[in-house]
Amino acid sequence: MPARRAFCVAALGSVLSWPTAQASKVAKVDQAPALLLAREWPAEADPAGYLVSEKLDGVRALWDGHRLRFRGGGVVAAPRWFTDRLPPQPLDGELWLGRGRFEALSGLVRRAQPDDAAWRAVHYQVFELPAAGGTFAERAATLRAQCAQIGWPALQALPQRVVADRAALQRALDAVVAAGGEGLVLHRADAPQATGRGPWLFKHKPLHDAEAVVLAHLPGQGRLAGQVGALQVRSDEGVVFHIGTGLRDADRAQPPAIGQRITFAHRGFTEGGVPRFAAFLRAAAPL
Repeated sequence: MPARRAFCVAALGSVLSWPTAQASKVAKVDQAPALLLAREWPAEADPAGYLVSEKLDGVRALWDGHRLRFRGGGVVAAPRWFTDRLPPQPLDGELWLGRGRFEALSGLVRRAQPDDAAWRAVHYQVFELPAAGGTFAERAATLRAQCAQIGWPALQALPQRVVADRAALQRALDAVVAAGGEGLVLHRADAPQATGRGPWLFKHKPLHDAEAVVLAHLPGQGRLAGQVGALQVRSDEGVVFHIGTGLRDADRAQPPAIGQRITFAHRGFTEGGVPRFAAFLRAAAPL
């Protein structure tokens, strides 16, 4: 079985007409639209049954059939020639200038008066049909076929593909990051229309390793009563925080000693310098 295979629209079938719009599914302009939001991808999860796409460093935008709106509900001041090329049915996607150009894009699309020349470089990378039924795989097939039929380079269906296993997923992530991308998005192929943070959509970003010193053992609660619930640690940068995720039962029963160094994984930092989604990996051998 190949490590990767392209998501084939033909295999899923293509529908050459836009699904009927359902106005009730689109929020009013002064309301934040109800959108499907991604959760963090569990490190040991199996990608079977998911369609995988690149996580773009763009600005989320919903087309309601009349105007583009930000995730918070505000209207995007896009040029008329841009919105005139969009279909009358709702679309969900990201406005995008390219990898590593988020700051330039964010400044551009939030101007009260659109910069016509600068907007010529903006693409609308679409990944969902909010008013359509069927599974996500079926909606993705329809979306890809329709964007191809429209034939406007600025409107593109975000490519979706299948990966065979965790190793293939890691290779795909490594390739995207090496090319300057942020990471991947995994969407259940059988997902119905949904909003909020559910079990259908995940974002997968690279993990970073770092070390810290154990300061204290924090008691567990509930199922973990009588065991260590989390470790209070101090990073090499001097930031004190707690790590509970990643601790196995054996680690909780016999935790790393106070003063011992541990290795943990994280996905970047908060504005305050605290590692995001920190997870225990292993303890260093006692000196």
